[in-house]
Amino acid sequence: MPRHSQLLHAQREPAPPRPAATVLLLRDTPQGIEVLMTRRSMTASFAPGAYVFPGGGVDASDAAAHAQASRRPKRGEVQSGQSDLHLTQAIAAIRESFEELGVLIARRANGTTCDNSDIALLDRKKPFVPQCAALGLQLAASEVFVLAHWITDRDLSRRFDVPFLVARMPEGQTPVADEAEQFEPVWVRPADALARHQAGDFFIIFPTIRTLERLQDFASVAAVLSACAATEQPLWTSCPRAGLLAGREARYMEHESPFGELALVSPDGQIVHALDWGTHQPVPLLKNVIRLTAPNAGLMTGPGTNSYLVGDPNTGYIAIDPGPNDAEHIDRLWRAAGGDIRQIVCTHSHPDHSPGAQPLQALCANAAHGLPPILGLPSAATANEYSQFTPNRSLLNNELLRLIPREHTGDLPDKTGFGHSLKVVFTPGHAANHLCLVLLEDGLLFSGDHILNGSTTIVNPPDGEMTAYLDSLDVLTAACAEHGIDFILPAHGYVLGHAPQAIAQLKVHRLKREAKVLQAMQAQPKGSMDDWVAQAYDDVPPRMWPMAKRSMLAHVQRIEAMG
Repeated sequence: MPRHSQLLHAQREPAPPRPAATVLLLRDTPQGIEVLMTRRSMTASFAPGAYVFPGGGVDASDAAAHAQASRRPKRGEVQSGQSDLHLTQAIAAIRESFEELGVLIARRANGTTCDNSDIALLDRKKPFVPQCAALGLQLAASEVFVLAHWITDRDLSRRFDVPFLVARMPEGQTPVADEAEQFEPVWVRPADALARHQAGDFFIIFPTIRTLERLQDFASVAAVLSACAATEQPLWTSCPRAGLLAGREARYMEHESPFGELALVSPDGQIVHALDWGTHQPVPLLKNVIRLTAPNAGLMTGPGTNSYLVGDPNTGYIAIDPGPNDAEHIDRLWRAAGGDIRQIVCTHSHPDHSPGAQPLQALCANAAHGLPPILGLPSAATANEYSQFTPNRSLLNNELLRLIPREHTGDLPDKTGFGHSLKVVFTPGHAANHLCLVLLEDGLLFSGDHILNGSTTIVNPPDGEMTAYLDSLDVLTAACAEHGIDFILPAHGYVLGHAPQAIAQLKVHRLKREAKVLQAMQAQPKGSMDDWVAQAYDDVPPRMWPMAKRSMLAHVQRIEAMG
């Protein structure tokens, strides 16, 4: 984890989340699934006026009512059955759906489903479970499944830890809002709710939006319940993070590109970090890490090449990947470092990474500490004419690049902890001379083009080689374990969080792609690269196939080498 001393914003303790439960009541229609939603009171303390699913806080009476509810048993070795926690949550959701909407998810003693005649015997303002017990009704908790698990964003003063449960709407019942907490019950298709929200006449909050987006992929209520029953675990879990986009709050789940960057910059949930891509202003990520993005956005470079400055005014800076030879970008990089650049490192020799090194070095000609050396690995003989690079000095694998505070310049301790230490890790694959850097004190990996955010990198033979690329992913996985790396700072895109998982997912993706390449080769043994790419990359827009063929060739060569 980054040192607390390097965080940009003062630490704070987010409000503790309170346990709650909500339930999506579903029904099938000829047009698809519909879900029951209601409008919250305009005076509600949380999400006033929003359309929501019924639910509320979990209280002690819910945990004490297990004997009054049915429970799903364990089935086989995989399905663990309904846990005590999930049973309590289901009871809370059943209670809330009755109190708010008059919907009763329960069965009579003879096993038949309750209807409006049973509901008429219950008082929604009196304790719920004792009334059911008196009438011999059993809460149908076994028919309520966990769909998702949401934890309210860290920036909010009122937070909830809430499962989103699902159940089939009992037949023969009509929802009636309590007209106190909930109003205007409405059945709506997920796609229609999202469209109405987009049009501005159906206000829903972030977790509701994301839940409806996923729900619309299911064809029937049975399909939803079957998916949930298969694992007895949430299909997804999220505690979103928020940043600023075009000056407005924007929230993101863990799998979305900006999430890792928000976790690094605002770990306690402060909504302060702007996510707009620009080339004119340095973007502080920590006190000792600054990003500047070159103005070379495009199909292959995304928003542009990220150059990084590591260090502080008391140590000077190491510049990582100065980018293309763009005079304005190089000048901004130099100025952001106050002219105090001690070393320039290029992760590899591609033309969007290394050509800016010599012009940046030249800007430092009058620096008191002398010209900063250009470091990296020279381009291999396999590099094309646009990727030629010769550093002032070649780096060694596992070498340490140190920035020491001025008061310690005469004392260079062997251990890290003074200033900032970058460890060199050789990672051939994307390019034969590719390397990554680990900021040891803060657990950050500068991944160059080996790992990107939002896309997979091109492995282009002969300078790119797929087996080397995959082996280098294993090297980085080991580095994450050794150095406690949590965040990856790529040369293109936002910061990635959960570094070990991100690397593992990338390797799985590559091997799945390779399996599709092999299938295409086997299906068309005399086919061309054009034939194979259409099958192996059928999930990629055809306009991307010319670039995809480069990596596919690397997969083909690897498959052939393995026999």
